[in-house]
Amino acid sequence: MLRFVQAFFVKSAVEPADYPASAYPEFAFAGRSNVGKSTLINLLTSRHGLAKTSGHPGKTRLLNFFLIRYKTDDSEAPGFLQLTDLPGYGFAEVSQNEQEKWRKMVNKYFEQRTQLRSIIVLVDIRHSADRKDIQMLEMLRLRNVDHCVVATKSDKIPKTKIAKTIQNLGKELGLKHEPIFAVSALNNTGFEALLDWIHSKLN
Repeated sequence: MLRFVQAFFVKSAVEPADYPASAYPEFAFAGRSNVGKSTLINLLTSRHGLAKTSGHPGKTRLLNFFLIRYKTDDSEAPGFLQLTDLPGYGFAEVSQNEQEKWRKMVNKYFEQRTQLRSIIVLVDIRHSADRKDIQMLEMLRLRNVDHCVVATKSDKIPKTKIAKTIQNLGKELGLKHEPIFAVSALNNTGFEALLDWIHSKLN
């Protein structure tokens, strides 16, 4: 079992020249504005307030990098990885010019961050697949970037409907072999499977 035992905010950046130097594997969180990327990072690291959250969509406008020290049940020695909180996409109130800046910033990150191991794409389990989420996943497939999907707010639908909802959502999103995990920040459930998946990408 993978456990995050320490977490630190490293820096925010826009351009590749400003990315923090690191040889550690990196996992980035992507999704629509206000889908819960920062909340998920805080829950995984057990550090309330590590990633800044806001009720106002579009709050995160930079790439935010975090250093994580982790331990596993089968190893005495700790290891390190990095998490990156990407700017949310799809917020209508942001100007086209601003959205284009964000798109270029994220594209540069995908192209130039050589230690990027996987992308974790967040979606809202209560809604059908969104066009912008489908576009993000298509872009990741075209770039051959490893990824999974996390369906947030699973507490908002009956437990008996979660499996079927996840199955339908996976089809709508065009997922092939990529996993999709249902999580709930309110009930603190579903995170073990996601951590196991991250662990599998570290070897």
